[in-house]
Amino acid sequence: MSNLTTTLTPLQLHVAFWDYNNDSYAVPIYHCIFLSSTILISPSFSSIITPAEIYHGFRDLGFGILFSLGGLLINFFFSYPTTLAHSWLPDPLFRIYTSSIHKAKHGSDSGVYSSDGNLRLMLFDEMFDKMDSTVADNTSAVRTDKQGDSLGVGDLFRLHAKNRVAADPAGWSFAAMEWWTTWLLLQRDGRIWKEDLRAMYDGTLFWKIREERTKNEDVARGYGWQDWMGGLWNNGTWKTWEVRSKHNVNIEMEREL
Repeated sequence: MSNLTTTLTPLQLHVAFWDYNNDSYAVPIYHCIFLSSTILISPSFSSIITPAEIYHGFRDLGFGILFSLGGLLINFFFSYPTTLAHSWLPDPLFRIYTSSIHKAKHGSDSGVYSSDGNLRLMLFDEMFDKMDSTVADNTSAVRTDKQGDSLGVGDLFRLHAKNRVAADPAGWSFAAMEWWTTWLLLQRDGRIWKEDLRAMYDGTLFWKIREERTKNEDVARGYGWQDWMGGLWNNGTWKTWEVRSKHNVNIEMEREL
């Protein structure tokens, strides 16, 4: 396999996780086969992602049934833009074609993906440098030695507002849903961390999360309805990480005494 090269962009790698059966269509491209942590590229055809694969992908990442069913909106809205590279007619099965996934890019996004699906790492770094409130906020409840390396809920709201362009309600909505889903999947201590988001942009984090869940590893990442309900019921707040942070501070103070 060492003599094979890949033409896959980071955006194509980002969505490759959902192509469960490595199926193909009539547009030549190199296509991914993921084996544990190793990525092998084999010559094949452009892979397609069905609504069923979207559902099962979200389930494997730990999302609930209702949320995963809501993920089918991805096929509803993004199937036709990717189909346009192959046909003017919509795909009756609402399949997504990964070879032309860049055509599903929408307005009012972060701009980290270029128009051809490559990563703009300077914009990625700039997003954290400008939007991470811990850089200037010395009273933040969550501290980090690497300020500028995480985004909180308020930071994401400000980022979404900054990226909104005029007369683009569809882009505003898609961006809001994407950041909401990203936070639910990645949050640790109430924040999205730079290394996690970077791995999500190129798709490698999805495989890691599925492997962790398969091995039943205890990973302090993500946020679900149980966290929300438990936080409100037990502590009167949905911000469970703040409760844990205060609890840890109290334990440290007791140890010092």
